[in-house]
This record gives sequence, C-alpha cells and structure tokens, in this order.
Amino acid sequence: MDVQTPRMNAIGRLASRRALASTFRTYIPRTTSLGPMVATPRPAAYQHGGALVVPTSPTSFRGLHSLPAATSLASTHALQPHLDVFRRHQSFGGVSAPASHRSTTIRTFAAANSGAGGGKRITQKDYTEKAWEAIVAAPEIAREYSQQIVETEHLFKALMEQSNGLARRIITKAGLNPTRILEKTEEFVRKQPRVSGNYEQVLGRSLESLITEAEKMKRKWKDEFVSVEELVAAMAKDDRFGKDLFRAEGLTAEKLEEIIMEIRGGKTVQDQDPEGKYEALTKYGRDLTQAARDGKLDPVIGRDDEVRRCIQILSRRTKNNPVLIGEPGVGKTAAAEGLAQRIVSGDVPASLQGRSLVSLDIGSLIAGAKYRGEFEDRLKSVIKEVQDSQGQVILFIDEIHNIVGAGKGEGAMDAGNLLKPMLARGELRCIGATTLDEYRQYIEKDPALERRFQQVYLDQPSVMDTISILRGLRERYELHHGVKITDSALVEAAQLSDRYIADRFLPDKAIDLVDEAAAKLKMEITSKPSALDEVDRRVLQLEMEKLSLQKAAPTDKGAASRLGALSAELSALKAKQADLSARWESERDDMTKVQRLREEIDRVNLEIQQAERDYDLNRAAELKYGTVLELQKGLKEAEEELEAAEFSGNRMLHLEVTEDDIASIVAKWTGIPVSKLMASDREKLLHLADELHRRVIGQNEAVDAVSDAIQRSRAGLSDPNRPIASFMFLGPTGVGKTELAKALAEYMFNTDAALVRLDMSEYMEKHTVSRLIGAPPGYIGYEEGGQLTEAVRRRPYSVILFDEVEKAHGDVFNVLLQILDDGRVTDSQGRTVNFKNAVIILTSNIGSASILEAMETDPATVKERVTSQVRTHFRPEFINRIDEFIIFQGLQKDQIKSIVRLQADRVQKRLADKKMRMELTEDAVDHLAEKGYDPAFGARPVKRVVQQELETALAKGILRGDFAEGDIIVVEAPGGAEAQGLVLKRKGGAAGDNGAEPVVEQFPNAAEIMP
Repeated sequence: MDVQTPRMNAIGRLASRRALASTFRTYIPRTTSLGPMVATPRPAAYQHGGALVVPTSPTSFRGLHSLPAATSLASTHALQPHLDVFRRHQSFGGVSAPASHRSTTIRTFAAANSGAGGGKRITQKDYTEKAWEAIVAAPEIAREYSQQIVETEHLFKALMEQSNGLARRIITKAGLNPTRILEKTEEFVRKQPRVSGNYEQVLGRSLESLITEAEKMKRKWKDEFVSVEELVAAMAKDDRFGKDLFRAEGLTAEKLEEIIMEIRGGKTVQDQDPEGKYEALTKYGRDLTQAARDGKLDPVIGRDDEVRRCIQILSRRTKNNPVLIGEPGVGKTAAAEGLAQRIVSGDVPASLQGRSLVSLDIGSLIAGAKYRGEFEDRLKSVIKEVQDSQGQVILFIDEIHNIVGAGKGEGAMDAGNLLKPMLARGELRCIGATTLDEYRQYIEKDPALERRFQQVYLDQPSVMDTISILRGLRERYELHHGVKITDSALVEAAQLSDRYIADRFLPDKAIDLVDEAAAKLKMEITSKPSALDEVDRRVLQLEMEKLSLQKAAPTDKGAASRLGALSAELSALKAKQADLSARWESERDDMTKVQRLREEIDRVNLEIQQAERDYDLNRAAELKYGTVLELQKGLKEAEEELEAAEFSGNRMLHLEVTEDDIASIVAKWTGIPVSKLMASDREKLLHLADELHRRVIGQNEAVDAVSDAIQRSRAGLSDPNRPIASFMFLGPTGVGKTELAKALAEYMFNTDAALVRLDMSEYMEKHTVSRLIGAPPGYIGYEEGGQLTEAVRRRPYSVILFDEVEKAHGDVFNVLLQILDDGRVTDSQGRTVNFKNAVIILTSNIGSASILEAMETDPATVKERVTSQVRTHFRPEFINRIDEFIIFQGLQKDQIKSIVRLQADRVQKRLADKKMRMELTEDAVDHLAEKGYDPAFGARPVKRVVQQELETALAKGILRGDFAEGDIIVVEAPGGAEAQGLVLKRKGGAAGDNGAEPVVEQFPNAAEIMP
C-alpha cells in the first residue's frame, strides 16, 4: 500500500538539514566523529518523534513501526529522498558518534529496537559522564574487532578500560583481579563473528536489555542519572555474557550490589560526575596506618619529642591540629609516618588507639576538576567521610600551604576557607607539614587559618643523630639494592654531607648519598664486568680479523702464518671467556640467592608482626622460631660463601658499599675531591710546588705558601669553618701574581679557565656591590643572583681571584670580611653560599715602587716597607683576616731567561700542530731576554718580544715556503753587531729555500716596543 501523505510530509519536514542541525546539537565537526559508521547504499534510519529509529537487523525494516500498519515494505522506496539525507550522517545503531574529546554540551540521540516494539531513546542527559563515555566507546571497540553488532561485552570492556574508573574499583573491592577480568572480556570479544567490507553497526538486543535494567536500578536507587555502578550491576544479570563471567568468579548479583552500596556510602547520584565522590578518602588519600601494617613505611628513628607533641595536640578538644614546620629534608613527613607506625603498634594514648592516619593529596583533588564547584564537591566529600568516621580518621596534608588558594576561581572558595569551620570546632583532626618559608608566605598571611593550627618545629638533626637514622634505614636499602652497606659508609655519608653539601639538610642529603652509592654498586653488579667485557670485545675483533685472513690465506703466505697465530690466540681467549662467564654467572646466582633469602625473611617478619597484632600467638611463634630461624641459617651460609670468595680475591663482583663509594658520590655532586688519597695522588701533592714552578718562574715564597695550603686541605687538617686559604699577592706588574692563580686552577681542575676571576676595577662604585651578591628585591636582575655567589654556589671547590683589589669600593671589603672569616656569605635571595672549599687570592700593586727600589738598595727592607703601605690602605679588620701576605719580588735576568724558554715552549706546541720542531739556541735565548728585560714591567715585555721577533719570523718563513712539514727550525741570535733580528735555519742545511742565504729579519729595539 502507499504511504499516507500527511505522515510523509511530516517525515520530510523532520528530515530537513535544519531539523537535523537542531536535533544533533554539537559543535564538533562530523568529520571528527568515531569513524565512518554508515557506508552502505541502503537506508539505515529515519527520524521520528525527536529520535532516530533504526532497524534491529541490517536486512530488515521492522524498525519502521511508527508508520501506519497498512504501509507495506515494498512501498518504502517513497522514503528514499528523505533517507538520503541520513545517509550523509554517521550513526551506529541510531547513536550519533561524537569525537572522543567531545564536550558535555553534546546532545546525541540514539534508538535501539527489538522486534515490533517502540523505538527507545538514549540521550546523554540521562547518564553520568563516565557512563556515557563507555556507551560511546563501545562501538569503537566493536569496530576495532570488525564486529557489526555492539553488545554488552563491548560496553563492559569500555567500562574496565577507563583510567582510574569506578568499574575497576568495584571489581577490586569484590576481591577479583581486574586485569584477569579484562582479559576474559577480551577473549569473549575475540570469539564473536567478524564482518568485512562496508557495514553499519547496530545495537544488540542484549545491550538494549542491559540499558533497560540499568534504568530500573536508577529508579530503585533513587538516582537522577544512570551511572557506571548501575551498568556494572546490570551486567551481572546479562544472560549473554555478564552473568556467566561473574558466576565463574564466584560473584553474585546480590553480592555485587552490596559492594556498590558500600562504595557509595549511602550517597545517591544527583549530578553527572558522582564517581569522584565515592570513597573520596580512598581515591584522594593514602592510608598511612595501612601502609605501616603492610611494612611499606621506612622505620623512623628519633623525632620522639616531636611525635609526642603531635599526640598531645591531637588529644585537645578544639584546634587539635598540629602543623610540622621545618626546612626541606629534615623529616617532617617521616614524623607523620612515625606517628602512623606508633598507632599501628599501639604505642599511643587511648584517644588515638585504632585510628587511621590518611595522607590527603591536594593535587589529586584539583586534577580534572573542570567546572565551578567540582573541586569543592570533592573536598566536601572527603570532609564528610572524615566527619562520618566519628574521629576514627586523622588527615595528614603534606605541603599544607597548598590549601591556600587551591581550587579558588571566580566566585569559588579555596580549600583553606572550606576547612576553617571544621578545624576550629575540632570536628576534623588534621596534621599539616610545610617549610618555614612557605608557612610564612601562605599560612601566616591568613591569621584565621593560622590560629587553627599549633606549630611543631623540627630542627635539622645532628651528625650523630643522622648516623643513628642511617643505621635504622640500612636494612631497607640493603634489601632494595641487594648489596651490603658498611657502617663506616654510613658514618662517612653523615659527615661528608654535613661538611660539603651546604645547601641541603640532614638527614635527607645523607640518605641520598647512601642510596645513590648503593644504586651505583647495584648497576655495576648487574652489568657485565669490565674484565669479561674486554675479553668479549677482543674475541669479536679477532673473529673479524680471522674471517678477513681466511679469504687472503690461499694466495698470501703471510696471511696464512698470521692466521695460525691468530687462531691459537682466539682459542685461548675463548677459553678465558668461558671461564670468566661461568664465574660471573655463578657469582650472580649466589648474590641472587642471598637477595631472595633476605626478601623472604622480610616477608615472614611482616607476617609475624601481623600475627602478633591479631593475637595469633601460635602462628607468630611458629614463624619466629621455625621459618625465620631456618631462613636465617640459610642466609648466613650463603653470605659466608660470598665473604670467603671475597677474601680470596677471586671475586669479579663486589658487594659492599664502602666509605670510598660515598666519597666518590660526594665528589661527583660537588666537584670537591674528598676521596681517600691514592699513592699517586699523594706523590702528586708532595710535588705540587714543583708543578707550580713550571709555570711561575721565581717567586719561591708565593709558590711554597700556596702549595702548603692545598696540602693541608687535602690531608684534612685545614680549618673546616674557613676557606682553604686566603692570600694577598703584592708586587709590581708582570711578576706572576695572576699567573700563579691560573697555575693553581689548572692543577685543581686541569684547566686554568676554571678560575673565578673578578677584576676589582669594575667594582669601584658603591652600587656595584650588588653585582657580587645579587641585586636587591625589586631591581632588575634580582632573580639572576650575583656573579660571585652564583659561580661559587655551582662550583664550591674553586680558586677565586680578586684582581687589583685596592681599586674596589670600600663596601666590597664588607662582603670580603664575611667570606674570609666565616667562609660564607648570604646572597640577595637569602641563600647562604659556602666558601669553605675555595682558595681566595687577592692581588694588589701596592708597594710596587718600594719593591723595585729595594731590589737595587736593600732587599731585606722590602717586606717592612710594603706592609707599612698595606696598613695605610686597608682597614685592620680586613688585614687581620688574610692568612698570608706574599710579596712578589722583581724578576732578575736569569729568571727572564727561564720565562723566554717557557714562552718558546708554547710556540713549540703550536709548531707541533704543523708537524715542525724548533730548536732555540742559548744565544737566541740571551738575545730575547736582553731585549725583553725591564724590571718595571716584569715578564710582559718578554711575551711581546717573543711575539714580535720569534713568532713573526716563523710565520713569514712558513708563508714563503722556507719551511715545510717535518723540518727542524734552528733559531739563532743575530750574527753581527749591526744585525738585530733572529736567524732561522733549517737543520741539516742553509737557511731559506734551495740553499739560499740564511733568512735574517730585522726588528725594532726593545725600547721602541715598550708601552
């Protein structure tokens, strides 16, 4: 029969683009929806009554139920013009597929139909966000497996794959393994039939029934929206998949409903994001008392007074909220964990017996809270759970300053204001922890919040207390890394970290040293030993060489003989390789056995503690006097075998963290050489003066004073509360003051570029002091720090040169007073910079005239004259803080000759790069020394003379082609009285090219090149 015209007109109007646009209210482009859902030439759906009605089978049109009964299937071709409109739109079983990053403003309609019944409308506004995400993801999963019918297994897989989803929490709470459940679901999905080619997806009957069941539960539980837990509960009644899955795991629908009610905690779904409010403490917090029962907390040594003070505050009626205040790393969080351990062990007053200490993560509360009021809802859920516990739950908020301003937006309250009423009335017991600076910056600025907390200050523990803490933690770190940590290593970690790591606090920095040293040893143990690695590489090299020789052997007798020798060497190496590999694997297996026994003993000890808490004394005694003793006996035997092999010297692997390992970590962190001196290091230090003399000619007093200071420091006898040494070098220009500082830096760091050099001529104005320690707050450059303080903060072991210090402004000396006396200075940002591992050198030209005059008259009076002038120029308190004033004498002619040779050696190195050599005759040295000698200017004229006469002559000879690679160039003094330039000859023949006359270069007199 024909279709009635009025009905057809209505359908035509509804199928218009404008009607579609109003029905599919979404701003996401259709091209970003979940894949091409419709790719078939036949009509898939039509619109009726504001919903998309779809056929339940791709081959039938039973879904056209709303047409008059007289309408025949054959006459549906009349709908073709209107159905073409829908063919351009993507749909799956009537559900329009939005993008995975859809907005909550999407209003998508879907319909599923079973038989001849009415079409069912599924709209997002009826579901919570997580439930709707799963419904939308189900067709994606079906399409991944090339499956046409979207069924309950696809929906359940989508629910289980939600990150931190409620479905997984329900399954876990039921005692099931969510990973195994997901694997079973995937296995069931893979067994379903697949289709190929173009197809349209449709909703299955079982999925429609599940959604209907979930809606019934929504009404039963008095919810406003269908939520994830209702979909999971309905899954337990799904005849297709869910019922069999849960039955196989021993989970009934009634038990599942009980678990859901327990998770809900009496709450109902009143908004579209209820999942974040269920078990808020479990989701946003960590139960420290449960972690203590499970043995997941490290033992807390000390801090008894602070923990006792916390217990006292928690026992108050109101304002029972302690806040732990201390520097980073002193043990604030550890004190809270210590309280949790005391609660578990029962070592607390009756008012705290059986309580739970839960650490609240403010970051998790804020994360994902997109809309106004969402953060407040989460926090209120946490607070309500704490209040409902009737004092059984104590909150611990680490970094409590984060609650000030947390979650605050336009028209919203921050966490601090939400907590204030409960904190004051005593309804909420809370322990906070923060640093001194952050407490002052955030908490103290809100007096109403501050008065609700009682301060508990934690100071940095002493070195002896730190050693006790490390001894308490040693077993945990040995168990984790599988190595042994000696007691001397623990003592060294506490002492070295206290002395050399100034910008951090005990015990944190000492614990980090032990942890990293153990990790370094573990890495070496698990890696291939260097001895075996070298043999492996050598075997590989010889095998490659053998292959090459085998190709050449038939025609090359030399290759054949080499092949025989190589084969013999290779056989010996392979035998050695097999022996080393067997030893390594055996030692590694022994260590693995020890590690396994230690872990087993630790696990059994936890069982003993739990049995004692449960008063199961028979079980505790059985474990303590049976299992543990047997394991300890096996561990002792295994460790004795390892120690015997260690003492025999045949072991490839070393198991103990020693003080040398700790010292090497400190050296890597700070650049300070604190490890024990090897024999080669001792020898090098004893000859330090000779090393410095190679660069600094003469000046024996200065070189000896500097080398003595370094030797005292490396021997550990220098004052630990002052710089290694502080010197003032006094003398005329060019006598080696700056050169000695560079030579010392080169010895310490293998490069003289490591010298921290500050030219005091740049600090002649009062305001330039800020360049040393940083600009004050509010000025440009405040965040950058000072030139001096930043350089030393990054490299505490350094040589610092204050050049020409007499030119500095008087305020600069106020900064130097602190550095020279206490070895510390505070920069503009309040950080204390440590100068206790630095060598301070100040140079000055004061008294230069007296030094030069005394050279010709009375050298014995030089020091007295110069000291008198120094006292006139510098303040007494500054002079009194300098370790030693060293006077550099003027240079004599024989010393100038040594400087000429030193400069010539540098030219020699540059010639070596061109594969040439130079021989400087003694006459040439005398000639250069004579021209470069001037007591008033020191060694600097020598450098200019060498450059002008020697380097220029060499350069011109090379450019003319007089000298080539491999030549030895002989440099002689001028031959005649009138000749003034050096003579350059090629050794073994006349100078110049092709036997030409010697090359003679004329240069101006030294007097003409003086400044």
